[in-house]
Amino acid sequence: MVYAISLKQDEYPTYILTDESSQSRLEVVPERGGIITSWRIQGQNLLYFDQERFADPSLSIRGGIPILFPICGNLPNNLYVHQGKSYTLKQHGFARDLPWEVRDGADRPTLDGVGLVLGLRSNEKTREQYPFDFELEFTYLLKGNSLQIHQQFTNHSQEAMPFATGLHPYFLVKDKHQLSFDIPAQQQQDHITQTIGAFPGSFDFNAPEVDVALYPVQRSSASLSNPRQNLKITLTYSEPYSTLVVWAVEGKDYCCLEPWTAPRNALNSKDKLTYLAAGETCHAQVEFTVSYLKGGATAEPAKA
Repeated sequence: MVYAISLKQDEYPTYILTDESSQSRLEVVPERGGIITSWRIQGQNLLYFDQERFADPSLSIRGGIPILFPICGNLPNNLYVHQGKSYTLKQHGFARDLPWEVRDGADRPTLDGVGLVLGLRSNEKTREQYPFDFELEFTYLLKGNSLQIHQQFTNHSQEAMPFATGLHPYFLVKDKHQLSFDIPAQQQQDHITQTIGAFPGSFDFNAPEVDVALYPVQRSSASLSNPRQNLKITLTYSEPYSTLVVWAVEGKDYCCLEPWTAPRNALNSKDKLTYLAAGETCHAQVEFTVSYLKGGATAEPAKA
């Protein structure tokens, strides 16, 4: 069989999706925010992952591909107002911290790849922070050198539901100074300096931190090329994705290229916010594809 799926018990039950023909392997932990913790091709790590933070449930995870919902980024003082009432919602929302369920029949290989379907429903705790009844369903589909994330959002409330969503992939990068980007945006907002201006096409990785939003995206794909690890990662995204964010911290071996549907503080500013009508469902998709710059796998094999 080319495709396979298995389950292992580490700190949490971990689903392992494999495509043997491309030696591609994905690990997913539903109980910790439905997070993808590892993606390897031909033994090469593609994602950074901080195992120590992962082991502490009180800390947000740094690494893998966390899910952002119902906001991306943070709100001033973590507050927003809906129908005259103030609510507290912390950075990137709560989906990345909650346990997701594995949907029935979702753990079987398919002819189009190997897939895993996860679901998240609103509950009393989420309604305290976000007064809407919702249901999310994310399908991870691994095939060859690509990873598709199909997203479904359903509003079970009696009113329109405003939200933003995004993904926060931590790409493993040994030398950020060698990176090059193809990002289809002309404007940038520096989250650190709070300045807005033209996007020069590159980033100052000599700075202690890079945190830049790029918008509006003018086509449905962007890429990051990493010559040292001999690969290029291309992101393809559907509507309503409108914003890309690049985040990196000095001394840490990662660079994040994040697709967001709306910028920071959208629940207050309403900027590019998605409004889903009562009882309605909408869909979105993000795909990550790896290609090699020199016709082969990396010269730096991953450590086990």
